[in-house]
Amino acid sequence: MKEKLSHIMKRIREGMLRDMWHQTLWIYGYAKRYWPAMIFYTLLGLVGTIISLGASFLSRDLVDIITGHQTGELLRTFCIMVGFQIGNLFLNQASSFASSWISMKVSTEIKSEIFGKMLVTDWESITAYHTGDLLTRWNSDTSNISSGILNFVPSMIINLFRLISAFSVVIANDASFAIFAFLGMPFSLLLSRTLMRRMVNNNKRSAAMSAKMSGFNQEAFSNIQTIKAFDLIRFYIDRLKQLQKEYISMQIDFQKMSIGTSIIMSLVGLLVTYSSYGWGIYRVWSGAISYGSMTLFLSMSGTLTGALNSIVSLVPSAISLTTSAGRLMDILEMPQEDYSQADQAQSFLETHCHEGISLRLSDVDYTYKTGTEVFANAGLEANPHEIIALVGPSGEGKTTMLRLILALLHPKTGEALLTAGDVSEQETISITPATRKFFSYVPQGNTMFSGTIAENLRNVKPDATDDEIIEALKQACAWEFVSKLPDGINSEIKERGGGLSEGQAQRLSIARALLRKSPILLLDEATSALDVATERQVLKNIMKDEYPRTCLVTTHRPTVLNICSRVYTIRDKQCKVLSEDEIQQLMDAF
Repeated sequence: MKEKLSHIMKRIREGMLRDMWHQTLWIYGYAKRYWPAMIFYTLLGLVGTIISLGASFLSRDLVDIITGHQTGELLRTFCIMVGFQIGNLFLNQASSFASSWISMKVSTEIKSEIFGKMLVTDWESITAYHTGDLLTRWNSDTSNISSGILNFVPSMIINLFRLISAFSVVIANDASFAIFAFLGMPFSLLLSRTLMRRMVNNNKRSAAMSAKMSGFNQEAFSNIQTIKAFDLIRFYIDRLKQLQKEYISMQIDFQKMSIGTSIIMSLVGLLVTYSSYGWGIYRVWSGAISYGSMTLFLSMSGTLTGALNSIVSLVPSAISLTTSAGRLMDILEMPQEDYSQADQAQSFLETHCHEGISLRLSDVDYTYKTGTEVFANAGLEANPHEIIALVGPSGEGKTTMLRLILALLHPKTGEALLTAGDVSEQETISITPATRKFFSYVPQGNTMFSGTIAENLRNVKPDATDDEIIEALKQACAWEFVSKLPDGINSEIKERGGGLSEGQAQRLSIARALLRKSPILLLDEATSALDVATERQVLKNIMKDEYPRTCLVTTHRPTVLNICSRVYTIRDKQCKVLSEDEIQQLMDAF
């Protein structure tokens, strides 16, 4: 007992109660928006409780009428009682419908808002979480919050009303029954303390395990081709079985606790019920109360015990709610991206897109959170109608530079600017998350979604005509294979570009980026799966395009460097411009 108290005190000192209070306030921030729904749901529950109390009184009268042989009152009382039951039936159905409707409405609204907040969370911070964990938090934890917001406070009010009203009825008719009705209270309160401590640990374990399972499933189904290619089927099946074994073991622990709690509560309930029966029989035999009154007291005893147990059961619900809130707060309280310059960026884009926009980075320093320094006093520039290449060994920072340009990462020092027209002009705007609309980006790998080719391309320009789509496909050298498909641009693509070769998927990705007509095009190894001739033709098409586009491409292959305006290499954590001789040496070495 001493060790348990020490453990509880330690957790309190570590901030458990403070954290729970902070999480409760966070939940309240959402709950206060839905007071009308909560009040409506609460009123339905209170009306249902009143009807149940009325039915209990009618049951008492009906028993007294039957035992007193008052046949004249029997039919009327019986009809009223049936009316109460029918009314309660319809009320329960209305309450259930209202609860489901409100719960779905609240759930979708909260999920939508949290989804939006997750998307604007700082990219480097949120990528520290596995996508399976993020999905679990967004889906399971958000659903838990939405259902808790609707049910917790109304359930507390309704059950407190049931408890008080039933207790008042007992006191008004025979106060001695109140002693038996509350026999189980000390046990319930003691049990709630134990439950609270264990529920905190259990909910955290359950959430972590759910995230682990979700992450495993998501990765396995996304990489079926790799699993088959490396003959890893048995390995992944065994791994799944091990995870399932851990999950079952955890659930069995939960079930043991639940069974133990249920047995204790049931035994206490039986003690209270049979004590009430014994006392009721004694009071009837002694002539102190009627049979009907005893029926009423027994009914009220069950209501009291049920209401008390329901209130106690809200303790683990509260723990579950605050645990879910804490997991969501871990994500939502991370740094958020700054879109305060959105209007300024839109105005700058509309004013200068016709003349093109240049890119300039100077004296940029960047170090990963792990402590690895990538750039020190680095800089580069790119102007409209130029193709600028960025070359260098893998892991030297080419992709990191593009992420800095896209404001996915933020330089420690230095300037990252967009300039109207040529860099010699002075009107500039700083690169921020709000300036991503200036860019079209083709990352490494397959970035196609399920749906038709036209739908994939219209993701970046919903109002694009078929002719605009075909023109973008021609520029990306993709029309030659798309035109041969039975349904052309309306041909279906499977998940992750299934049914296409890597080269075809890359050309579609480039076409999508060109369709957007953004002033700056970023290609991150976006032509790596193309043959040299196609790669050169795509870049030449971009150069010949009359749209004043600035293009920056990272590449391992030097075969296209001689058609680039400038070539930068990452060397000594800086971006150095290569001379023509150095470019030729790279091409000869390749």
